[in-house]
Amino acid sequence: MKKVVLAGGTGFIGEYFTGKFNELGYKVKIISRQPQYISWDDRTAIIEALEDAEMLINLAGKSVNCRYNEENKNEIMISRIKTTNILGESIVVCKNPPKVWMNFSTATIYRHADDRPMTEKDGEIGSGFSVDVATSWEKAFFSFDLPKTRKIALRAAIVLGKGGGVMLPYRNLVRFGLGGIQGSGKQKFSWIHIEDLLQIVLFLKEREDLSGVFNCSAPNPVSNQELMNLLRKEMNVAFGLPSPKWILEIGSMIIKTETELVLKSRWVIPERLEREGYRFTFNTLHKTLQDILQ
Repeated sequence: MKKVVLAGGTGFIGEYFTGKFNELGYKVKIISRQPQYISWDDRTAIIEALEDAEMLINLAGKSVNCRYNEENKNEIMISRIKTTNILGESIVVCKNPPKVWMNFSTATIYRHADDRPMTEKDGEIGSGFSVDVATSWEKAFFSFDLPKTRKIALRAAIVLGKGGGVMLPYRNLVRFGLGGIQGSGKQKFSWIHIEDLLQIVLFLKEREDLSGVFNCSAPNPVSNQELMNLLRKEMNVAFGLPSPKWILEIGSMIIKTETELVLKSRWVIPERLEREGYRFTFNTLHKTLQDILQ
């Protein structure tokens, strides 16, 4: 039986992937801090799981949806670097290591972009804490020399799907009449449907000629204003109060998150994937929201 290892596979994306890989006939091994799964502290069990695996997908890391105080910042950084290092060191000692290792990264690695889209080739790396996390994460990942294992970093945009991710807070904003623009409303919103994310993983698994960095975002980003308009339309809510930056600052303190998550302009396009022939099922936000909200 084919085997896939999901590291940090208990979150929103991990649960979706687990269900789909089971349907495809894979044996799914999960590494997690939750007691019912393989522990990050058990190197022997990790190596055993990785032996003869078709694929390793690393999703591990503390959620960035929190206040960036020193404690949280430390945990966000360390949780990504440490788990990536554990996996790399474990693959090194495997006799039959996974054929491919896909490590999640983030499209937030690029600068605030409201002037042009960022591609893998000419995207400019940004600055600040979130970017430092992304660059350190990728550096740890690419530092391993693994001749038998292909390595791919997935720079994922905001992942949209039913029952998880950012859809719940956005729906609540619209439901309670706060579904207007956030900040200027001009900042770009790059997203990807969770099903496309899965299909990209399967596509890259088959394409043994491909490695390196891939932007995982739908090809048609929208502005924050378009996002909120589409959400209100799909949810049949006529009106939404705008949220100026100062209101967002207060609100984010109350719900213990950061305004960067909604105010940073993420204008990211999947140039490499499209060039290599990947075709998106959910290429527009309209189609994506129809699927998720119906």
